[in-house]
Amino acid sequence: MNVLIVEDEQDIAANIGDYLQAQGETPDYAYDGIGGLHLALTQEYDAIVLDVMLPRMNGLQFCQALRQEGFNTPVLMLTARDTLADKLAGFDVGTDDYLVKPFALQELYVRLTALVRRAQPPQQKIIKVADLELNQDTHTATRAGHTLKLNPVGLKLLALLMQSSPNTVLRHVLEEALWQETPPESDALRSHLYALRQVVDKPFKQALIHTVHGIGYRLVADDASTA
Repeated sequence: MNVLIVEDEQDIAANIGDYLQAQGETPDYAYDGIGGLHLALTQEYDAIVLDVMLPRMNGLQFCQALRQEGFNTPVLMLTARDTLADKLAGFDVGTDDYLVKPFALQELYVRLTALVRRAQPPQQKIIKVADLELNQDTHTATRAGHTLKLNPVGLKLLALLMQSSPNTVLRHVLEEALWQETPPESDALRSHLYALRQVVDKPFKQALIHTVHGIGYRLVADDASTA
C-alpha cells in the first residue's frame, strides 16, 4: 500500500510513516498543501493521510482540488477540530474519513486499510478466455457451452491461469498457491496440469494451456510457443 502523508508537523509525519513501514507499507511525504497536491496528481497512491491545517494550501482546499481533477484516491483527514461542522466541511469536499488528533497509530492504520479495501474494484466473478469461461461464484467452468468436470485442484489451477492470462504463471507460484510452503516431493503439479489439459483442451480443436519450458504455464488462445 503506497500512502502519501501530507502533514506539516514532521514529527507526526515521521511517526505515521515509521508505523506504516513497520506494517510493510510504503509512505511518501509532503509538508505543505501545494507540494502534496503535486505529488497526489503526478504519482500513484493507494491512500492519502491529509492534515487540515497546512501551509500554502489547507487540507480542505487540497481535497477539493484533488476531486475536481477527477482523482478518487481515498483521503483520511487528520484534524484537531472535532465539531460536526468541521467534519461536514471535510465530507463536502470529498474526504472519505476523519481522525481527530491525538490518535492511535493502530487506529489510523485500520482506517486506512478499510478505505483502500472499499476503493478497490470488485473482483471479476466471470472470467473469459476465448470460448472458455469460469464463474468464480459458482465454481463452474464451461468451454464452447459444454460444462467442464473439474476437481477442486483443477478449478484452482484454471482460475490462476485465467486470472493471469495471457501472462505466464511461474511454476513456484502455482505450487505455492496449491500447497503453500509444503509442495509434494513428486512432480504433482505436472500431473494436475496434465489432468486439467485432458478436460480443458483435449476434447476441443484449439489448445489453450501452454507450457513455457523451464518457467511455467500460460493460458492463451493463440500461442506461437506452444509445447
